[in-house]
Amino acid sequence: MPLPELDAQSRREALEKAAEARKVRAELKQQLKAGEIDFAEVLRRASTDEIVGKTKVSAVLEALPRVGKVRARRLMERLDISPSRRVRGLGANQREKLLAEFAGDGPGSATSGR
Repeated sequence: MPLPELDAQSRREALEKAAEARKVRAELKQQLKAGEIDFAEVLRRASTDEIVGKTKVSAVLEALPRVGKVRARRLMERLDISPSRRVRGLGANQREKLLAEFAGDGPGSATSGR
């Protein structure tokens, strides 16, 4: 299905909306990396913030301290979470398992090699 043709105003609005979404995601990832928020907070925000809800789970996990691309991918495989899954699209069991991974010691608990 071809993309619809946008007039100049619609295109500008779409570009502004995309830039805002990138900014919000970058701020979210920076807060995670700095330890200002945790994974549970991301899940809470996802229920009310559309941009956070549409963020890929892999991007959120990779932003956590001491969790890089490889550990995030392995964790998602182990918990049977699709690489394309968005935060808002997580099922109840997936949410519980991810929260359990990051409970206790904080974000570093996912590095325990379970």
